[in-house]
Amino acid sequence: MYYRIRHLTRFRYSVPVSESLMEVRMHPRTEAQQRCLDYQLAVTPKASVHTYRDFLANSIHHFGIPGPHRQLQIMAESVIEMKPWHDLPYFLAPGAWAELDRMVHLGDTLEMLLPSHFAKPTPALERLMKELDAVRRDDPLSLLRELNTRIFEKFEYVPRSTRVDSPIDDALSQRAGVCQDFTHIMTAMARQLGIPCRYVSGYLHHRDEDNDRSSDGATHAWVEALLPELGWVGFDPTNNLLAGHRHIRTAIGRDYNDVPPTRGVFKGDAQSELSVTVAVTTCRELPPELAELVLGEQDAFPQGVIALAHDDAEILAAIEREQQMQQQQ
Repeated sequence: MYYRIRHLTRFRYSVPVSESLMEVRMHPRTEAQQRCLDYQLAVTPKASVHTYRDFLANSIHHFGIPGPHRQLQIMAESVIEMKPWHDLPYFLAPGAWAELDRMVHLGDTLEMLLPSHFAKPTPALERLMKELDAVRRDDPLSLLRELNTRIFEKFEYVPRSTRVDSPIDDALSQRAGVCQDFTHIMTAMARQLGIPCRYVSGYLHHRDEDNDRSSDGATHAWVEALLPELGWVGFDPTNNLLAGHRHIRTAIGRDYNDVPPTRGVFKGDAQSELSVTVAVTTCRELPPELAELVLGEQDAFPQGVIALAHDDAEILAAIEREQQMQQQQ
């Protein structure tokens, strides 16, 4: 299965601003069943775009626009290959809690256990945990499955009912929010139970037959929890789903504060207006222009090397740097 993603972001300013600096996190990750085959970023007004990877291997593109402008447009286009996902069990073997504690003790997951900017305990969260009987019982997987469903049932999905900087207490008090809020609530609950959790920013492919609650034409967010035998497993409390072949991962972090799609500043005394449009479509075969590109890459590398290039972060980063240098010439 292949996905094509178009992510258009526009910033409009009430009066011209003299300078903008921007970071963009829209480059889908390559790992597990997901592989990013192509990524193109176009900025208007034109700018030199640079890239780096953070400590969690998220790709971050950044640029500056030094001249006066009243609008900034960012268009990110990606092509993703998604391989089939394996079905997960409904529960784990006896002793799973002890095995999870051993994994935490031996591993490097402390940052995904500690409270973070948006995913942290509050009295309102503690009351919800008591209401949902969110205590260590059964096994970690079946408990997270249950919490995923209960958050879906207890909270209403209401676009624009919270802001991107809203604390979880806003959604907890009104029992309504968006995918970001539900992800923060479930993440904070799971961390209180000693389950390492991280925030995933990305896209969800919507189909009519799925009846998803989350908005089509927007980015999406969900939870990943570290579990014995399974590794990182995704839970989508907004739609009562386990993350699978329709979930396209862009960036991971402790919470939204680590992985916003755009983050920037501008110089000037202006009001800004943001609009975002996302389109995720499927294609059963690789688009012809990309198939030609892949064949060209195969001709440019020794036999077998291209198979590693998409899976090895360092080689992929080198290819991206070369492509950017060519685009800037």
